[in-house]
Amino acid sequence: MKPNLLIVNTLDVLIFANFDRTLIHQIMSKKIFYLLGIALVIILGTILYIKFCCNCDAAQPNAATEKVPPTAIKNYNFVPFIINGSGFEFQTNDNFKFLKNNPAAIQPISDSISIGIEKLKTFLVSNPKQKVTITGYATSDETNTTKFENLGLARANDVKNYFVSKGLASSQLDTKGEIINSWKTNADTIIGPVEYEFAAIGTTSADTTSTASDEWSALKEKINADPLILHFNTNKSSFNLNEEEQQKVADITKYLKNVKNTSVLVVGHSDNVGNRDLNIDLAQKRADFSKNYLIKNGIEASRIATESKGPDEPIGDNATTEGKASNRRTVITIK
Repeated sequence: MKPNLLIVNTLDVLIFANFDRTLIHQIMSKKIFYLLGIALVIILGTILYIKFCCNCDAAQPNAATEKVPPTAIKNYNFVPFIINGSGFEFQTNDNFKFLKNNPAAIQPISDSISIGIEKLKTFLVSNPKQKVTITGYATSDETNTTKFENLGLARANDVKNYFVSKGLASSQLDTKGEIINSWKTNADTIIGPVEYEFAAIGTTSADTTSTASDEWSALKEKINADPLILHFNTNKSSFNLNEEEQQKVADITKYLKNVKNTSVLVVGHSDNVGNRDLNIDLAQKRADFSKNYLIKNGIEASRIATESKGPDEPIGDNATTEGKASNRRTVITIK
């Protein structure tokens, strides 16, 4: 080989080797930048995830452990329709429903209740000495616009009429009504405010009636022996009842609900200060105020009589402040 040619070839090899190192260096540099780019994307994505997604998760509790707020819980109540006693038993979770302040049951009545009524009809036909007392309930904040003493009694009568329409004998159904503080409701719907109780009729009814008569006679004697006396301030016809007075109102209400053809007498009185005619009028206003209070407690207006005695029947000395205060009163008894 010629020397010049050898030199040329050697130079080519050196140039080629140097070119390969440069190419490799460029390729490695690109890979490093590529890897750094991937790393930066991963780091940036992690930061964004922590900032936005994790905060979002923290703001909302885990669905598996989160407690539903009380306002989100569905307020569903039911009162089962139950008629039990004297060899008859029936129950279903459906029941009569009434709108607030309304005496009529919401229609249509469910099939499960109709089945129970049909079974009750069969039972009462086979047991003519049995009867069922239907007790209806209304809450104290409801308004009674019916002819009945109270809204509870109106509802009991509506249920009785429905029973009769299904073939039950009216003579085997009695009704009662009671005012209570509260009952289970769903929005404005009162659920199942009716209860049923069996009792015997026929040969045993006289004994039952006699016992009941003695009980009510004793209650009337108790009421009239210690009558409800409501005291008033001078020239005013308003009052706040204490616990004892409220119990006396409850006794009067109970008596009238259970003893028919009876009534209440409310007599208004005054002191002797001023004109007698004005005092007669003031005492009548006090009697009327007391009557309205009794009406609000479930007593039918037609069963309440009022009159005024003015200053004519004092129980205290009108010469003293205490005596005058005791004379400004109404006295409530059973007629």
